[in-house]
Amino acid sequence: MAGGTRALNSAALLAAGALGAAFSLGGAALFGGFGHSTTTVREVQATPAATEVPVNRTRLLSVNDIYRRDAPGVVQITATQIVNGQSSDLFGFPFPTQQQQQSLGSGFVIDKAGHIVTNYHVVEGAKTVDVSFSNNESMKAKVVGADPSTDIAVLQVDAHARALTPLTLGNSDAVRVGDSVVAIGNPLGLDRTVTAGIVSALQRVIQSPNSYSIDHVIQTDAALNRGNSGGPLLNARGDVVGVNSQISTGGSGAGGNIGIGFAVPINTVRTVAAELIKSGHVEHAYLGITAQAVSGSAAKLFKFPVGHGLLVASVQPGSGPRRPGSRPARRTRRSRERPTHSAAT
Repeated sequence: MAGGTRALNSAALLAAGALGAAFSLGGAALFGGFGHSTTTVREVQATPAATEVPVNRTRLLSVNDIYRRDAPGVVQITATQIVNGQSSDLFGFPFPTQQQQQSLGSGFVIDKAGHIVTNYHVVEGAKTVDVSFSNNESMKAKVVGADPSTDIAVLQVDAHARALTPLTLGNSDAVRVGDSVVAIGNPLGLDRTVTAGIVSALQRVIQSPNSYSIDHVIQTDAALNRGNSGGPLLNARGDVVGVNSQISTGGSGAGGNIGIGFAVPINTVRTVAAELIKSGHVEHAYLGITAQAVSGSAAKLFKFPVGHGLLVASVQPGSGPRRPGSRPARRTRRSRERPTHSAAT
C-alpha cells in the first residue's frame, strides 16, 4: 500500500496462508487485516563463536563483538495455526477441511527463568509455538501473555538456566538520532542474521495489530525484513533498546526493506513484559471516545452553554462511555438545538 508500513513477516499454509507478520515457511501472503493494513507513521514531540566477549558497559563494541555476545540469546520462533477451510470432492460437493499455517519470527531471552520476548503478531492465534536456539536445539514454548496494544508477547521455555543467554535491556530514553544500532533476527528464515545501521529518527508513532497507537517508537535504517519481527535492536554496547516490529514499504508491492524500520522502545517493552509475566495481560487506560475541540464560533452557532471545550465525535463500541448509552453529537447547520449526548467542558 502506498506510504504504508508492514509488519516484518510473511506466512504460509501447507497450501498457503499467513499468521501475523512473521516470515513464513513457503508463502508470501500476509495474515488478516493487520498484514494488509496501512499504518500511519507520524512524528510527535550464524552459530556464535565459542570465545566469550568481555562485558564492559562503558566501551563501544564492534558489530562482531555484539553478535558473538548476543546472538546466543536470540531465538527463531515457529508459530503453527490451524485454519478452517473448504474443499470439493470429485463431484464438486464442498466439504470442510483444516489446514496448518506456519510462520517464522524472532525473539530474545530476557531472564534465566526462560522468558522470551517477541511480537504479539508473531504468535497471534497460534496453536503451538516452537523456539530454536543457536545450537539448533528446538523446544516447545508456552505463551505466558500477549498485549496487542503494544504488539508484545512473552513466551517461556522449560530450559536449564545454564543453557540460556539473557540479553541486557538498555534504556531507550537515552537513545539519540545518529546512534549506531545492530539488529539480530531471522529475516526470510535466515537464522541469526545481523544487520547494522543508525537510529534515523525518534518519537515515531505506529499502529498496533488492534489499531491502537504505539508511541516513542525508534526508527532505524538497519536492514529489517519479514522474519525480523520480535528480534532485538541493540545499541553499540550490546544492550537491547527496542523490539523490531514493522517496516515501511513506501508503497512497494514487494514489501521488502527500503531503509525505514521501526522498533518498539525497550522501556515500553520492559513494563509490558513485567505485567504479562505477573498476570498474563496488561491493563491500558482507555476513554473510548474521539473528541473535537469546540471553538467560540462553533459554540455560538450551535448555542452551546459554554464557549469552549470538547465535543464527542465518535464512541467506540463496547467502551465505558458507550455502555451507559453515550452517542456522538449530532451537528447540522440547520439545527440550532443543543446536540444530544454531547460532552463539552
